[in-house]
Amino acid sequence: MSNFFHTKIEYLKGIGPQRAELLQKELNMYTYGDLIQHYPFRYLDRTQFYRVAELEESMPYVQVRGRVRGKQLLGEGRKQRLAATLVDEAGDELELVWFKGVKWMEKSLKNHTDYIVFGKPTEFNGKFSMAHPELEELSEVKQTTAFLQPVYNTTEKLKAHRIDSKVISKYIETLLKIAAPNIQETLSPDLIDHYRLTDKRSALQNIHFPESVEKYNAAKFRLKFEELFYVQLRLLRQKFVRRADLAGQVFKQVPTVTEFYKNHMTFDLTGAQKRVIKEIYTDLTSGKQMNRLLQGDVGSGKTIVAFITMLIAADNGAQSVLMAPTEILADQHYTGLKAFADRLGIKIGKLTGSTKAKERRELHEQLRSGEMKMIVGTHALLEDVVQFHNLGLCIVDEQHRFGVEQRSKLWRKNPRVIPHVLVMTATPIPRTLAMTLYGDLDVSVIDEMPAGRKEIITSHRFDSHRLRVFQFVRDQINLGRQVYVVYPLIEESEGMDYKDLMDGYESIRRAFPEFQVSMVHGKLKAQDKDYEMQRFVKNETQIMVATTVIEVGVNVPNASVMIIESAERFGLSQLHQLRGRVGRGAEQSYCILMTGYKLSKDSKTRLETMVRTNNGFEIADIDLKLRGPGDLMGTQQSGVLDLLISDLAKDAPILQEARAAAQRILQDDSQLEKPEHHNIRRHIQSLSANTVNWSRIS
Repeated sequence: MSNFFHTKIEYLKGIGPQRAELLQKELNMYTYGDLIQHYPFRYLDRTQFYRVAELEESMPYVQVRGRVRGKQLLGEGRKQRLAATLVDEAGDELELVWFKGVKWMEKSLKNHTDYIVFGKPTEFNGKFSMAHPELEELSEVKQTTAFLQPVYNTTEKLKAHRIDSKVISKYIETLLKIAAPNIQETLSPDLIDHYRLTDKRSALQNIHFPESVEKYNAAKFRLKFEELFYVQLRLLRQKFVRRADLAGQVFKQVPTVTEFYKNHMTFDLTGAQKRVIKEIYTDLTSGKQMNRLLQGDVGSGKTIVAFITMLIAADNGAQSVLMAPTEILADQHYTGLKAFADRLGIKIGKLTGSTKAKERRELHEQLRSGEMKMIVGTHALLEDVVQFHNLGLCIVDEQHRFGVEQRSKLWRKNPRVIPHVLVMTATPIPRTLAMTLYGDLDVSVIDEMPAGRKEIITSHRFDSHRLRVFQFVRDQINLGRQVYVVYPLIEESEGMDYKDLMDGYESIRRAFPEFQVSMVHGKLKAQDKDYEMQRFVKNETQIMVATTVIEVGVNVPNASVMIIESAERFGLSQLHQLRGRVGRGAEQSYCILMTGYKLSKDSKTRLETMVRTNNGFEIADIDLKLRGPGDLMGTQQSGVLDLLISDLAKDAPILQEARAAAQRILQDDSQLEKPEHHNIRRHIQSLSANTVNWSRIS
């Protein structure tokens, strides 16, 4: 493949160095490859024209044909605006107004000339106007069969420099004319034939300038399939390479596990837990390194699965580490696991930022000698001074909170053989997202709750119901329960009327003078946060007022009520995580979502979903549809989700087809050496090693 698509965009006719610099800064657009893959985000039907008499304010965008008769500058200085009158063929008038670029517009707008104007109609006193319409002289409009006109993302800064959607469209039109001979096929003939895909050149032409709706749909499917195919091919190749090349310690002995089952486990495992343990044991006895993601809702019993996996490692002379993102969570895991480990005579330790120097020295020595079989901790485990006799298993809890580099420091702590890896998350991940973010991992799901666990009753209440809610809280505390009250903001934010934490803390203390109240938020020092949390754990305080800092936090079985203030401010997965802080004991638990009456459509959907279901995976699917994958996973995973045209919320069927296709090809030809896979191999080789998105043209 030629280096044509590596050409800097400044060399394209009409761009030049200054505009190229702007496009780089604003749209991250450096090369011809970046420009040709700046796909339209919507299209306008430019075959439809309206008369002024047919306009309605509810219309989003409309196209009107008419003659400009009269234009004038109104106002002074910064408040100056340009007003013009467009008269349609029926003689009805539409006012056109510009508040920005007034001088330039005044020069370029021709009086007594026919134009096509395009914009959003607004009605005032029975007259229609259009602010900042797109304009095209009728004499310059090409007689084309194009059905849809592309609309491209741009920015305010680019618009200020006269680079709007229409200008970007002209750049792409220019590029497509000279690019045609350089566009090579990137998929194999059998894939194109099997899925009846349009060719790459036609797809690029018709995604930008569709000749018909049918050709647009064919182009869209082709480009989405290709993008998702290369994402999956990359992930699956990593998986194939790991399975082929990375040996893992073989853990076959399980005497302590058997003893634990028979004599020390006071409850029965669920069917889902048993299934997952079997999947893990199969990995551990395979001779290959395990790399498994364990998904399970809050309270589904992931920790006991982790402990049993650690026991298997101990039975085979290997050490285990369990790393958590916060001290609170590390303490919780340690306390829970130590009770089991002590009964079995297994030495377990804890290493966090708060561990004293003398304790650290002892821990380090016991880990080096192999005397300590299990350790639980935070980032402190990653320090170079922490060395192991034989680290065989790394378990990472809430793994999306750790960067890849941080996690890989753990893997390197056994220089002889890479440890087995189990990453756990209580954030349910929609299947399409899991396949894209963690497609190189084997995935286990605990989709069943332990027996006797009562479903949390969730209700939505408006601010006007507050007195009744407070009475309910009082009744629950008098029954011996404890209550969380969560706020979205730490301090009052200008222009926002949401309840803030400080205000809330004071009003809760006034409403419940007979009870003790704790407060926890992200700005507290770690030791102060721990002190307040411990007071709540010991039931010295009955109400915990907090921000989302308690989202992944301490386990308090006695806390049975979660009140979320300004619940419309939270994402769906976050609401579900917060709700999971209660419902951990034998008593019936409740989650109350408090809001004002003014709610957006999305907010209503979130609240209705929370009230209707406790199923984390159903909630995650709806959240993905509402918010999109970027927002869902945050910046940690943004590189993986650098999709140019696909939408994981809507394109699940295409993703599954693309993954199946990638799997078939790799099973048949893992090195892509067969002649029919030449296009795929060449395309992969043309991509730089650090390019995340394998579907990019380069």
